[in-house]
Amino acid sequence: MAHPPPEATDAAHDDLAHDDGGPAGETAYAVVVPTLGRPSLGACLRALADAGPPRPVRIVLVDDRPGAGSAPLPVDVPVPLRPLTTVVRGGARGPAAARNTGWRAAGRVPWIVFLDDDVVPGPTWADDLALDLARATHRTAAVTARIEVPLPEDRRPTDWERNTAGLATARWITADMAYRRAALEAVGGFDERFRRAFREDADLALRVLAAGWTVTAGDRTTTHPVRPADRWVSVRVQAGNADDVLMTRRHGPAWWRRADAPRGRLPRHLAVTGAAAAALACAALRRPAAASLCAAAWLAGTAEFALARIAPGPRTPDETATMALTSVLIPPAATWHWLRGQVVHRATPPLGPHELAGPPPRAPRRAAGERVRP
Repeated sequence: MAHPPPEATDAAHDDLAHDDGGPAGETAYAVVVPTLGRPSLGACLRALADAGPPRPVRIVLVDDRPGAGSAPLPVDVPVPLRPLTTVVRGGARGPAAARNTGWRAAGRVPWIVFLDDDVVPGPTWADDLALDLARATHRTAAVTARIEVPLPEDRRPTDWERNTAGLATARWITADMAYRRAALEAVGGFDERFRRAFREDADLALRVLAAGWTVTAGDRTTTHPVRPADRWVSVRVQAGNADDVLMTRRHGPAWWRRADAPRGRLPRHLAVTGAAAAALACAALRRPAAASLCAAAWLAGTAEFALARIAPGPRTPDETATMALTSVLIPPAATWHWLRGQVVHRATPPLGPHELAGPPPRAPRRAAGERVRP
């Protein structure tokens, strides 16, 4: 029988309203999990319960299901976590907005740990997190985790599995990321214009770094399983090209290097799509020679892309067919979303000093009478 956590109320936060994170609570933390109610949420919470103490002060589940209405979140919260867990309603506006809703509802706890609802914290996660936070300096805005993506051992990984495996080396991934609440407040949290689980983590990290904070690497380990996906998933994720446009508008063309983010194949996708459009235009203008040349360029570019995706994979008939079909569709999809981003974000200004005007990190004051060793 499922036991959904209680809905959050204003009174539920009274116990944290005046907690400023004094010496005894420097590593106190809350966990925020934005969720669409996927079955993986139960596994995430069970792993969190099994990780043992030190427990979070609160667990905030942000129910971001579109059209959920008053339907309870379908999750069986483990018994040890039930007194700590509350649900708040998201606005179905994506994970960036859901995380903002969550950390603002968590109370005045010093640290906010963001977890995705499809990750599995390791067995020593709580102890390792405590050490990660204890090592943080007053200038540390965030502490990353080590993300592990299990891949099949008996065959080569599929294209989607390789794509997910890239999360293990993503620099500031919020699948498991601890942020100091003061840093979130200083820069205003996540940018809610990022409606997908893409680039919102890099944007936030670049802003806190620009504001004078630091981001450090932690030692806690979290597993990110490869979730099931249909054969068209690689086409749908091309929507991220619009988010890359927003990143460039906000952080300038060098943001790729600062975020250590792979550039991807967008220039080639634009060229392949341009060749296809040119072939159609030349055919309409009754210029067969030019149309044939452009069509050959499109075919060569598409074939190269398909082979580059097929070669490292399992090469099964189904995977090969999926790669062939989606390699035709991905370049125009990427081009479309890039153009859409150019239009949607055409008036977006770059980051200005007023957006980074949070107070600079300061060393904590020493208590009166505290002895300072030479």
